[in-house]
Amino acid sequence: MSLEVFGDRWSLLIVRDLMVRGYRTFKQFEESGEGIATNILADRLRALEKSGIIQVSADKLDRRRLHYRLTEKGVSLAPVLLELLIWGARNEKTAAPCALIENLAANREQVLAEVRRRWREDDTTPLLPKFVKKKSASNGEATGKPRR
Repeated sequence: MSLEVFGDRWSLLIVRDLMVRGYRTFKQFEESGEGIATNILADRLRALEKSGIIQVSADKLDRRRLHYRLTEKGVSLAPVLLELLIWGARNEKTAAPCALIENLAANREQVLAEVRRRWREDDTTPLLPKFVKKKSASNGEATGKPRR
């Protein structure tokens, strides 16, 4: 069942953005820099809602605008996402600063407690900054080495 919900990267990236970047609107997800097509984004948001990972509500000022939020089931994915973030930064090319990743790894329980607090209080302040990959001047490829 888990793979049916998270069978692709987009669903996990949406949950990540809700959890650590404080995103709440379709436009924020669309402009996240991940390159997700709007039809795929809409499909994944519907699937995550159907599976009980997120809930959707209308904006109080503009009822046409929707806000997305993790459910309790969704926020319970925090330990999994934290481990994936740490693993990815240690083993793959990433723009995440080494010191930040090691701090997350050394303080897992505090990080998870903060994720839960932000969820309870509906605090949309980003937990982590948006990482920007540096481009190599010669070939335009992202720089960065796997962390060991």
